[in-house]
Amino acid sequence: MAHGYDAATLRFYADEAPVYVSSGPGGISRHLIGFLDRLEPGASILELGCGGGRDAEWMLAQGFDVDPTDGVLEMAAKAEARVGRPVRLMRFDEIDVIGRYDAVWANASLLHVPRSGLPAILTSVMRALKPGGLHFASYKGGGAEGRDRFGRYFNYLSLDDMLKAYRRSGDWRIISTVEYEGGGYEGGNGPWVAITAAAPE
Repeated sequence: MAHGYDAATLRFYADEAPVYVSSGPGGISRHLIGFLDRLEPGASILELGCGGGRDAEWMLAQGFDVDPTDGVLEMAAKAEARVGRPVRLMRFDEIDVIGRYDAVWANASLLHVPRSGLPAILTSVMRALKPGGLHFASYKGGGAEGRDRFGRYFNYLSLDDMLKAYRRSGDWRIISTVEYEGGGYEGGNGPWVAITAAAPE
């Protein structure tokens, strides 16, 4: 397993992109509108792991300056067809900008980062933000890393695990955390955790 990504998980999304994109729920993330309400109109947003582009499409329609990215070429192509603009191919360990974005949106994406590599990725996320910039991420809960029945790696963070990773990665200001029940590609519901945090001023 590589430091900042899992090759088997990337292969799954490459192979299953057409089915994955067409099978998910039609709506945007349950957290998206509340997160966007915290931002100024037209704010610049880096989206990590945009998948089929549903959230990116919504953000663009609301007038935000969105930079959608995905680590899998096939998924990026699906999103690009949906949103009608370029979608960058970028893994999480390839984030290399400093102070560029007002926000970083990572809905159900950083949950694939190996636990050992997550703090370093979160440090890169923080560096990509302008001072005081906002970050959202959601993770499948559970408390013990592992793979689902499709072979995808998940870090399966508890709320405490998630907070420890953020504290190890930098001086985040934690705005809110939430534990909830949610679904996924494999069907059924399970525990999730989410966080909204701000980069240092």
